[in-house]
Amino acid sequence: MVFLSGERVGSHPLARFRRLGAAPSWADLIAFLVLAATAVLIVRGAGEMSEPLSRLRMTPVTLDPARLPEYALLTTLRMFAALAASLLFTFTVATLAAKSRRAELVIVPALDILQSVPILGFLTFTVTFFMGLFPGRQLGVECAAIFAIFTSQAWNMAFSFYQSLRTIPNDLDEVSRQFGFSPWRRFVRLELPFATPGLVWNVMMSMSGGWFFVVASEAITVGKTTIALPGIGSWLALSIERQDMRAVAIGVGVMAVVILLYDQLVFRPIVAWADKFRFEQTASQDRPSSWVYDLVRRVRWLRGLVGAFNWPGRLLARIDWPTPRLRLPPVRLGPGATRAIDVLWVAAAALGAIAAVWFLWTFISRTLNGHDAVVAFGYGLATLTRVVVLIALTSLIWVPIGVWIGLRPAWAERLQPIAQFLAAFPANVLFPFVVVAIVAVHADPNIWLSPLMVLGTQWYILFNVIAGASAIPSDLKEAAGIFGVRGWQWWREVALPGIFPYYVTGAITASGGSWNASIVAEAVTWGDKHLEAVGLGSYIAKATAAGDYGRVALGVAVMSIFVIAFNRALWRPMYRFAERRLRLD
Repeated sequence: MVFLSGERVGSHPLARFRRLGAAPSWADLIAFLVLAATAVLIVRGAGEMSEPLSRLRMTPVTLDPARLPEYALLTTLRMFAALAASLLFTFTVATLAAKSRRAELVIVPALDILQSVPILGFLTFTVTFFMGLFPGRQLGVECAAIFAIFTSQAWNMAFSFYQSLRTIPNDLDEVSRQFGFSPWRRFVRLELPFATPGLVWNVMMSMSGGWFFVVASEAITVGKTTIALPGIGSWLALSIERQDMRAVAIGVGVMAVVILLYDQLVFRPIVAWADKFRFEQTASQDRPSSWVYDLVRRVRWLRGLVGAFNWPGRLLARIDWPTPRLRLPPVRLGPGATRAIDVLWVAAAALGAIAAVWFLWTFISRTLNGHDAVVAFGYGLATLTRVVVLIALTSLIWVPIGVWIGLRPAWAERLQPIAQFLAAFPANVLFPFVVVAIVAVHADPNIWLSPLMVLGTQWYILFNVIAGASAIPSDLKEAAGIFGVRGWQWWREVALPGIFPYYVTGAITASGGSWNASIVAEAVTWGDKHLEAVGLGSYIAKATAAGDYGRVALGVAVMSIFVIAFNRALWRPMYRFAERRLRLD
């Protein structure tokens, strides 16, 4: 594993830039052209996002293929804006949860709730808020769409980073303490590098998860209000509404091209770069590669120029930020005082939760009664059954496949864009085929609509298992080979312990994502045909379409209760087991 290190204090960046030579290399020219084109596209897309809101009515979304490059650009900018916000959220909230036991008591249950809240539940209450922040501007709707995409990306990344920080090997932890690292230096030199390999795969999965819900985030319908932002999501929504399969195919094709481009230009270089942060004693012979990463390593002028003007970043990395040493006698709390503080903290959190529940019940009880709550809980049990069965089946399928891919970097490179595309494939595109097939054979929608729930969420398990398998130290694999550990013994003593913390992270997010996906999976429409499965997802979808905010709030609350109870009963004990028994020491 490589610790992040800063530049030498005595090396002057401008002096190094002057020593690079007179002529830039061909790699410099290519990199400059790519960066210039990226900057132009970002400026153009950002300019369109800040137009007046009336422009959306004057130039509505059309199925003209000539507009698709523009739509692809705008959707991609929204995705990466949400991804940047998700990374900022991850580095702050997940770090706080991992380092503070009292903060963990509040943050982890809150993440459980937030990942279970459907994207339609967020849109129902946030569209008006963001439009109020920027009245008469398209930027308000853009912020609502970016926030909706953020809610489909952030929770997975936060759980991954939290899991990594809780499983840092003891010897690395002791070394950082012996060197007297401040909290900031410990974060940038130990915790961030150690968590990077797993986080990179979860970033890719989060990006694909955003594509899965891009239709709902760009074609926003709440009650009688419908707003269609220019983008691939709105193109697909309009194509499905008009039953235009040719337009659907074109939209999916453009989405595949965009995914392939940012996989080659962004994610594959990051995977190759992040490989140096793997925790192992001996270097692996099979390392991921990337032509873009190799190109960047050949760049001389551009890297020197960036280094010359990157002094704030280097200064920030070198800052020690030590804890102020006040000349005050240390305060030592006894076990009784510590327990009293813990009780007070838990009591404060409980009072906050009770206040939130009381506010929610007051809002719901204006139009609903106890019978409605019983009905919603019954629907929740039906959806819970689907989630449990689907997570079990997908785990049996993808855990062996993920381990096989993760142990073979060459295959991981080939399959990475394919997996991203399959994870990003919107469930709405399959509605015509599913509806026609179910109607033709008179199948039961309660059974055959269920696979749509796990269409996009099963990939959380695959991506996390791949990350876990690729993070198994090379010396451990070599020792297993030397001692002849094979078959079930290899799975029991090497593979499963190595991937288990990553699998739990993937299963938690897949479970929460399946609840979220039930909104679009349990109620599907194609033309004049409408199929519906009994469940909480269809309950919330109908309430959202009708603008019934009371039932939307009740459905979201019931879904949150089920998710928290399921996580506390199953996934959290698995997390604690992984932290206690399966750390790399």
